[in-house]
Amino acid sequence: MELQERKNDNGDLKPDVSKDTFQRIIGSFGRYQFWLCILIFLCKFFVAFNQMAVIFYAPKVQYTCEDTKAETCPCSQPVYNTSIFTNTITMEWDLICDKKWLANLTQTLFQVGTLLGSVLFGMASDRFGRKKPLLVAVVLQLASSTLSAYAPNYWSFTLSRVLIGVSVGGVMVTTFVLLMEFIGNEYRHVISALYQAPFNMGHMLLPLCAYFVRDYTKFLLVTSLPSAILLCYFCLIPESARWLIAVKKTEEAIVILERVAKVNNRQTNVRSEVEAYERTLTGNNQKGNLSDLFRTPNLRKNIICMSFNWMTCSYCFYGVSQYVGHLSGNVFINVAASASVSLLGSFVSIPLMKIAGRKTVVIVFNFICALCLITLIFVPSGTLSVVLACTGVVSSFIVFVVVYLYCTELFPTVVRNAAIGFSSMMARVGSMLAPFVIDGGDIAYWVPPLGFAILPVLACWVTFFLPETKDCDLMTTIEEGEVFGKKTKDVQTK
Repeated sequence: MELQERKNDNGDLKPDVSKDTFQRIIGSFGRYQFWLCILIFLCKFFVAFNQMAVIFYAPKVQYTCEDTKAETCPCSQPVYNTSIFTNTITMEWDLICDKKWLANLTQTLFQVGTLLGSVLFGMASDRFGRKKPLLVAVVLQLASSTLSAYAPNYWSFTLSRVLIGVSVGGVMVTTFVLLMEFIGNEYRHVISALYQAPFNMGHMLLPLCAYFVRDYTKFLLVTSLPSAILLCYFCLIPESARWLIAVKKTEEAIVILERVAKVNNRQTNVRSEVEAYERTLTGNNQKGNLSDLFRTPNLRKNIICMSFNWMTCSYCFYGVSQYVGHLSGNVFINVAASASVSLLGSFVSIPLMKIAGRKTVVIVFNFICALCLITLIFVPSGTLSVVLACTGVVSSFIVFVVVYLYCTELFPTVVRNAAIGFSSMMARVGSMLAPFVIDGGDIAYWVPPLGFAILPVLACWVTFFLPETKDCDLMTTIEEGEVFGKKTKDVQTK
């Protein structure tokens, strides 16, 4: 769907000369976009390393007390079982008995850091551009993840994890939006799905690293130091031309677009195309912020509905994965298998987004996720219950993949990163709520599946209030975002 016509200030229809401007200049997907994908996909491996590392630096460990020769509390002199892991943070700082909760607190605070990073870097990216905040996030990630391996005590280690979370949130919101702003409509659904695949592959690599490096300090170094490769972003990552034009830095945008057009062998007059596009932009908003998402009714409705979907899919994906987790067997194989299921979801989402609208996919797979979880209440523990739970995990991850793209297309350039950042913040809220639902199993066996099923049901209903964005050109101004989806007669489907 492309904006074919727009109304001028007098209400008359006029040709939309901005239609496909960026695709006319640089193409939907060429050599430049290919190499940009390779560069940006690299960072997702390290996002996975940092987000999922808790599985191996703070696993469940067995111990015996020297005086009782059993696993009892309190225990002043524990002797840990080092047959699987030679050292973990639990062993290092005796996080057992009355201090057992501290191991989980580290990951909870990591998610708090990710929440803060998503919002702060999202707003910074709309204010200062995509590239500068990304570079700050990359440097912060390398420094804090490396320092975490040398933390002398629990609290300094936890602080380093919070900072890593902040950097991870920043990397995620800036790289995705930057990438989507260079990709044309035709390939946007494919690239948005493939963007998630390196995370899954990083998740699959993690147990391999942990298998050969059983000490948590060395493990953290092995998974942190390679992220130094991302420092190449200082030289190789471009600023978003869409953002530059939105904030009236036209000359800088033209330089970037001319370079991309040359690499992609595009024959076009970049300056005249950009100047024609600029004349179509309306409104005084040159730089947006988080408050702009809530200032007008249509954008406010869209951000509330979208962020609820992000919270739901994160809540279900991390929660149900943990609910199915701690399976008997080899921990390294279990984690690799879990990551493989998620990778399947990334690839399945590609044809789904090609043949169906974003709105349809989100509604259908929220429903499938809810149905599987409700059915779990009536199914005894066994193979079928695991299959149902895994189907719920895959369904929620497919929704996760789609809402990344959906959110990008739904909001204009000047507030796009703020929208992604706020939605990502709500996703962290969902992931922090999930463990409390799992603990509900101590009350009754049906509490966790029912608790996880409620939000996907609500998300199905909420999504009906969102407009479809499939095949739409990315919007630029607040005014475009506010009218989008309100008057369908002004928007024609191609």
